[in-house]
This record gives sequence, structure tokens and C-alpha cells, in this order.
Amino acid sequence: MALCVLTALSLALGYANKARCTGPEFDEWGRSEPAYQERAYGDVCYSDVQNLWIGRDIDRHVFPYVNGGIDSDGSLHGGVVEYPVLTGVLMWAGALFVDTDAGFLAASALLMAPFGLATAWWLGRLSGWRALLWALSPPLVLYAFHNWDLPVVACAVAAVFVVHRWTSVPLRRRATVAAVVLGLGFALKLYPAIFVLPLALHVLTSGRGRWDVRGALQVVGAAVATAVVVNVPFMVAGFSGWAASFEFQSRRQVDLSTNSVWYWGFRHWTGSEEFQSAMGVVSPLLVLASFAIACAVGWLRYERTGTYPWVPVSAAMLCGFLLLHKVHSPQYTLWLLPFFVLVNVRWGWIAAYLLADVAMGISIFRWMYLNMAGEPSGVHDGFTAQALMIGVWGRAALLVGLFVAFLAARSTVDNTGAVGPGRVLPGRPAPSVQQA
Repeated sequence: MALCVLTALSLALGYANKARCTGPEFDEWGRSEPAYQERAYGDVCYSDVQNLWIGRDIDRHVFPYVNGGIDSDGSLHGGVVEYPVLTGVLMWAGALFVDTDAGFLAASALLMAPFGLATAWWLGRLSGWRALLWALSPPLVLYAFHNWDLPVVACAVAAVFVVHRWTSVPLRRRATVAAVVLGLGFALKLYPAIFVLPLALHVLTSGRGRWDVRGALQVVGAAVATAVVVNVPFMVAGFSGWAASFEFQSRRQVDLSTNSVWYWGFRHWTGSEEFQSAMGVVSPLLVLASFAIACAVGWLRYERTGTYPWVPVSAAMLCGFLLLHKVHSPQYTLWLLPFFVLVNVRWGWIAAYLLADVAMGISIFRWMYLNMAGEPSGVHDGFTAQALMIGVWGRAALLVGLFVAFLAARSTVDNTGAVGPGRVLPGRPAPSVQQA
């Protein structure tokens, strides 16, 4: 209960921070005035929630995907939003009874806050007092209502909770339920789908003396079936509108809005068509390579300990995605934050990452404001650009370190260590370790 109260206070602070950008006046479209964009950047109260009130037909209460599509220039129309279908429905629901961006922000916050509270409760049940890292963290204040990420984070944490706390249920069955939850997460923001593979490997290696191939396939099948069942009604109702959200992301360019290392490291080349085409291949290949390395290291740990460490492997895979994907929006820190609770990495890693993230999360908007105002914004012109570079590159370096640290660490949700006795092979009895 205390964790939920503390989380509620952080969520309230997060909403108050974003609400500074709303009102006090509104134009004919319900956009906050005066000088909305300047205030959003200059006062560091920008949110995608408020910003996307205009431009996606949200203000017109159009149900998403059914009648829309994507134009040749990449712009969306007809209610299509650039997110998977469940997030689109959530956005539509938040706009139903409001007519201003301020009302949309408030209604969206009310819809998402329960997911933030549920995440706190599950983390508390899983890892005890470490859940304070969620309840009292700066990212929760900065990003809780920056975008629609609290529901998908709740799905990722709920899957871990099902696997590791429904211990009265056989592992195969609870892993299947967790896979369904991860499938729902895919229909919100895609990234929980990457955790299905380590979960399937965890189930595959859980049998005593044999591999549970059927259980692993059941996990994968449950996740895929859930994603299909959720998406098919939208595909049938309006295939072009449904497909437009995926096409939008596939056509997205590496630019300032992506905020990734690819932009900051190669921004002088981002105007080149050849560079953008190369990034469409290089980035996903490197992401997949990081996934393969994480899963392989997890297998080596399984051979030493007798248990596949699916939670640490999932955390490492997420680090690879955040570092190497061509989009790294500020609120993605919320995706990583629960793993600081669920995996026992050293506190220095956590503190350093949170500091780098705060430096980036605040300075990026101040830097954008300086550019908008035409003021000097180079790294030699003041602390804003310097803090931004510290945040961007510090965070990138820490993701590399965390990738390694997660793979070497023990999970806080069980007592399976990073190393242990015994090599487990099919046909041999497994060591006596906890199989939760």
C-alpha cells in the first residue's frame, strides 16, 4: 500500500509538470495558448499526449485506423496514429469527452495512472523494497504522462509477476498466461514481444532431465495468437489504416525527433538518402545481433546453473534495443526502469543511468527551445548543449555496460544466482535449484 501511495504522489507530480503547458487560453481547435510550442520546450513541460491532440484527428473524436491511411509524404490521416492498435484505442478513449488539449492530457492521465499503480504493486510483490526505484524515480515524474507508456510497462511487469508469483500453477501454464500478457503488450507498444523468446527458452529448459519443447512452442504460440486476435478486427475494418501505423514507423527517418545515437553521431549525414536507407538495414540487424548475443549468454548461464535467466536476458535485450534502434524517445526510460528493480545490478549503474537520463530529458527540450528562438546552441555556447551531450552519450555508454551487467547479475524475483554448479543436458537430471 505504501508503494502505491508513493507512486501516486510521483504520478501527481508528473501530471502537474506536464499540465504547466496547458491553457490558460485555447484556440478554436482546443490548442493551449499563448505560445504553446515555445512554452512546451522552454519550460520543459512538453508531452506527446498534449502535442498529438492536433494532427491525428484525435480532437475530432475519430475512431482510429478504420477509415484512414498514410499519404505519399508520410503524413497520417483519417484517425490513424503511429502506435499499435490498443494504444490507439486508449488515445481515442481519452479524447471522448473533452474538447481541449488540457482535457485530453487530464483524461489520458486518469486512464493511465492505474497502470502505474499496478506496476508498483507487482514490483513490490516481486522484489520488495527495491520497488521504490519505480515509485520514487525521476523518470516516473518526467515521463509518466509524456506518452502512452504506462500500460505497456504494466504488461511487461505483469508477465514477470505471473511467472514468478503464481507458483501454485505449473510453469508451462503460467508462462502461457504471461505470453498472452506480452502479446497484449505488443498491441500497445511492440517491445514486450522481444521478451517472449527468453521466456520460451526458460520454459524449454525447465524440465527435469528433458527439454520442454511443447511448452516453449505453447508460449510462442500464445503470444502470437494474442497479437493476431487483437489486431485482426482492425485489419478487417480498415486494412489500409491498420497498416499505415506500421508503415509510418518503417519509413521514419533518423532525425532530431528520434533522439538516438544514430542521429547524434551522424547528424551531418542524416539529410542523405543513402544514409537513411542504410539505417533501415544496419539498425535492425544490430538490434537482432544484440538479441542473439543476450540469448546465447543466457544459455551459457543455463548450462552452469540449470535455469535459463529469462528476466536478466530480457533486460539485456531491451538495452540492445534502446541503444541500437533508430528511435530512442525520452520516455523509453520507463521501459528499462522496472528491470532496475527486477535484476540485482550494482547501484552505481542505476544512479549513473538515472543522472544521465535526467540530463538528457531536461536539456533536450531546452536545446530545442534555443534552436527555435534562434539563440546559440552549440556545445561551446553554454551548459544546455553540454548537458545534452553528457546525457546522450553517457546514457549510450551506460546501456553498453548495463547489457553486460544484466547478463551477469541475478534476478531479484528468485534465488537463482548468476553462476552455480552443474551442466544440464537433455537426458540428465537437473541440479537442485528453484524452478520458479
